[in-house]
Amino acid sequence: MNRVRRAIVWLRRIWHCRGFGIQSPTDYRFVRNVINETWPYHAYDDLPDEADWLKRKLGRLYLRLANDRQPRSVIDKVGVMDYVKAGCRKAEQVEDVEEVELAIVPIAVDYDRLLNRCGEQSVVVFQDIYKQMPLWHCIEYDQRVRVTFDLYYCGIVVFDKKRHPNNYIVNF
Repeated sequence: MNRVRRAIVWLRRIWHCRGFGIQSPTDYRFVRNVINETWPYHAYDDLPDEADWLKRKLGRLYLRLANDRQPRSVIDKVGVMDYVKAGCRKAEQVEDVEEVELAIVPIAVDYDRLLNRCGEQSVVVFQDIYKQMPLWHCIEYDQRVRVTFDLYYCGIVVFDKKRHPNNYIVNF
C-alpha cells in the first residue's frame, strides 16, 4: 500500500483514535492495551525483521492479542504463528477444533462454518477486510457476533454473550 493511500486511510479514521467514543470499559481497555499499545513488548526483539510494514504491524498485534487471550489452540490460515507463539508459548496451531479459541483467517474463508464453532471465549481475526467490505459487513451484523473491531487491515470479532452488540471502527 503506498504512503498516500495509507495517509488517507489514517486521516479518515482520525476520529476513532485511541478508543475515543467507546463507552464500554472492557472494549476501551481492549483498544488501548491490546490494539493500540505503544510500549515495546519483550518479545519484539526475538521476532524476525519484516520488510513489509503491514505484516510487521499486524504480527505485533497478533502477538499482543495472543498475550491477552492466552489461547491453547490457534487456527492460523495466514502464516503468523511465530508472532502468536511469541505472545503465548503454550499456543499450538490446529487445523480444526470443536470450539475455536483464537483464529486468524483471511476474509475469504467460509465464515459461516467458522462462526458455528465459536463459543463465548472465542476471538476470530479476519485479515484484509478492506478488500471485501460487503462480506465484512455481513459478519458484523451476524446474530452470533457480539462485538467487532474494524481496523481496516483486519477485523476482530468477539462472541461474549454477556456484552451488548457493538461495531467499533478503530484507527490502527
